[in-house]
Amino acid sequence: MDGRSGHTDSVISALSGMTMGIYIAIASVLSLLAVISLLDAAGEILAIFSAPGITGDVLQVLRTLLVTIIIVEILETVTAYFRTSRLQITPILIAGLTAMVRRVLMFGIERTDLNDMLVTLAAIVVLTAAVIVVGRQEQSGGGMLREREE
Repeated sequence: MDGRSGHTDSVISALSGMTMGIYIAIASVLSLLAVISLLDAAGEILAIFSAPGITGDVLQVLRTLLVTIIIVEILETVTAYFRTSRLQITPILIAGLTAMVRRVLMFGIERTDLNDMLVTLAAIVVLTAAVIVVGRQEQSGGGMLREREE
């Protein structure tokens, strides 16, 4: 039984190491994408001053910045995993909410079906409620931790 347990521990250790390596690779790629997205937004801001139509350009900058926020929130999920060894849901929910807001911005530019608008609105309501519920659970859990430490 000890041999089997040792073998199992070795396999689990190898898989954990592989998982950590994948998370490091993901964090590296997300960091690179966030920097590239931010530089793209900076370039778009500079282009606003040379273009005659400012409204469309401002919306494009806003869309690019929202993509950057989404990337950063996903990166936050990965870095939170490094800190706590637990997957945190709040940054994922915020990234989803940001994506839906980005989609709403497109409604004024692209022709959009009413059903698509309603689904997007429903997603925003559900994600907002989820952020509130998860936030309350984290606060109450944090309060319990503080009470135990005292």
